[in-house]
Amino acid sequence: MIEVFILAIALSMDAFAVSIGLGATKQHSKIAPFALIVALYFGIFQGIMPILGYLGGKGVLSWIESYTSLIAFVLLALIGAKMIFDSFSEGIEEDISKVTHRVLLTLAIATSIDAMAAGFSLTLLPVNPFIACLIISIITFCFSWLGVLVGEKSGTWLESKAEFVGGITLIFMAIKIFITS
Repeated sequence: MIEVFILAIALSMDAFAVSIGLGATKQHSKIAPFALIVALYFGIFQGIMPILGYLGGKGVLSWIESYTSLIAFVLLALIGAKMIFDSFSEGIEEDISKVTHRVLLTLAIATSIDAMAAGFSLTLLPVNPFIACLIISIITFCFSWLGVLVGEKSGTWLESKAEFVGGITLIFMAIKIFITS
């Protein structure tokens, strides 16, 4: 079960980083309701996407059963590497002139795509995937809510650091799966 919490924290780092950026825009006079809305969007999508990945992975599991550890290793390592690479990318700022529900929906989907890929790795863990996705959703909700509040106070300097830590964590999980299989 500890793997689920580690996975949840790592996956929530994208949403945390984006939430910091949203909080830093300071577009809302009442930050608490805005933080709640952002956290709901990110938490819900981050919880749904791994289920989709899990179900997709379960469907093809019988065909590729002997390669599941390798596939999970590759997926988690690639997602982790991408997060680390993105943490060093500068000048790729999205212009969010007004944070609307459409913008939040787009950001929630974009930050949860990696969770869908990581959901495939849930087929390898001895856990209930729905409980795991609920944990992922709750942890992402908490980090997103916190991210908006932190962003309001600190600006955007924490964004890349959160992505870097999430990437490193996913790579370590990938290595653990590879070694223990």
